[in-house]
Amino acid sequence: MLIGGFQKLSLIDFPQKISCIVFTIGCNFRCPFCYNLELVLPSKISSQPRISEKEIFDFLKKRKGKIDGVVITGGEPTLHSDLEEFIKKIKELGFLVKLDTNGYNPNVIYRLVKKDLLDYIAMDIKASKEKYEIFAGIKLDLKRIQASVDFLKKNYIDYEFRTTLAPGLTKKDILEIGDWISGAKKYFLQKFLNKKEVISPEILKQREIPEKELKEIQKIFEKKFKVFKIRNL
Repeated sequence: MLIGGFQKLSLIDFPQKISCIVFTIGCNFRCPFCYNLELVLPSKISSQPRISEKEIFDFLKKRKGKIDGVVITGGEPTLHSDLEEFIKKIKELGFLVKLDTNGYNPNVIYRLVKKDLLDYIAMDIKASKEKYEIFAGIKLDLKRIQASVDFLKKNYIDYEFRTTLAPGLTKKDILEIGDWISGAKKYFLQKFLNKKEVISPEILKQREIPEKELKEIQKIFEKKFKVFKIRNL
């Protein structure tokens, strides 16, 4: 695995669990609001320090009984051909595993779930269908996103959908996403935090959804989804 970051403790990234976080290198999207440039852009990746699997597994062996699980995020973890083997090693040590994904590799998600290698999945929904390519930053086949959405909604595994409230998204976009993933167990919106350099700085000039409209969305979605929350509001 190409690993570019390792956070040894998190109380918020794995619902109701104490976890550590593994950040994989490489991504198939170029979301204009992304601030993990060192994990995504080839020009930045080349200078990003690598973390060995040995360092991670040595840490996990010492933390048995003190943390519950491992969050694998990125970048985009499903790009890595050795992801399955990496997760197997984590599970053999007795830890739970949460995967963060953009959902563009549905076959990888199917395989990992069917082999009982995941305990939780968080899938990003970047935008409404009409604007998806803009907010993913690439030309894409939306059917692949749809396949992952449909699979997760079958509830084989605990999961959530989430959307970053990036500049340029509108109330209409968010309501359209709500209609798109209607019937999902959990949906979270998370505020965009403008703290680091992003892939496309021009996006920062676009309008963000005002708090008044977010509260209107909240009222609608609290009735639409079993679990809904706006994080950092």
